[in-house]
Amino acid sequence: MTPAVGAIGVIGAGAVGQTVAATLVASGLPGRLLVASRLLDQARALVADLDDMRQATGSPVYPEACQAAGLADCAAVVVAARAAFTNTQATDVRMGGAAANAPAVVTLATALRGYPGTVLVVTNPVDLMSRLFAEISGCRRVYGIGSNLDSARYRLTLGRLLDVPPAAVHGHVIGEHGDQAVVCASTTTVNGSPAPVPLAEVRAELRTRPGRISHGVGRTRSGPAGAVLSALRKVLALDDGTEELSARHGADWLGIPLQFTSGQPVACLPDLDADEQAQLSAASTKLRAAYQALRTS
Repeated sequence: MTPAVGAIGVIGAGAVGQTVAATLVASGLPGRLLVASRLLDQARALVADLDDMRQATGSPVYPEACQAAGLADCAAVVVAARAAFTNTQATDVRMGGAAANAPAVVTLATALRGYPGTVLVVTNPVDLMSRLFAEISGCRRVYGIGSNLDSARYRLTLGRLLDVPPAAVHGHVIGEHGDQAVVCASTTTVNGSPAPVPLAEVRAELRTRPGRISHGVGRTRSGPAGAVLSALRKVLALDDGTEELSARHGADWLGIPLQFTSGQPVACLPDLDADEQAQLSAASTKLRAAYQALRTS
């Protein structure tokens, strides 16, 4: 197996960072995997574990521990850092991490100011944290992971409800990676044809699925890692295709479909009906206000 890219960095040695790193070692995608964490000893411990995995599986990926500033030569960096805090919110759960995670994101963005590669942000609330990272760092290619995971869950759920393979479903979830996610039901197709979407059931599943996973195993990790790997293949020009990522859209940042061709993105929003357009506007307003509050707090 020949690595497709030279080096990829992962920041964060918690549950999500560990799973992203292990996924990248198993994928054989980078030649080197650089791991950074708040404590260098945490990064070294994860690297030792990953090195065992590399040896057992014959992976060509060599993991190394480093400081965040040492990631400058990576083709892409995945930000999966999370502050230590207890989230007590029963609703709008992902927003509960905004104040706690923002200082860590600011520190990382400052350390990587001017970084020329691609940054994928996983840290929640991802729509706010990706915008924050982009504005502090000045990096031009910053995307948030979240709406692509929502869209994958949507296709999986609709396939089950309609008794069709998920691969037959084409549809998007956009806007906020959170309570105001927009299901683009009006343009969803199955095997290329318009399909009935049981919206109440779909929304209930999208709303409750992350909580069920977290309640059972402590945190969602494999789904986000899969979304990261899929996005990396598009942003690094290994595959062409569409990813729903948090990115600048007009004056706002929110999840939108991006069509990647040879690594270059073009926004490709579907035609929205009146209800969906109103929902997207509400999500934009919410995220804009939340970001302004975060920056002035």
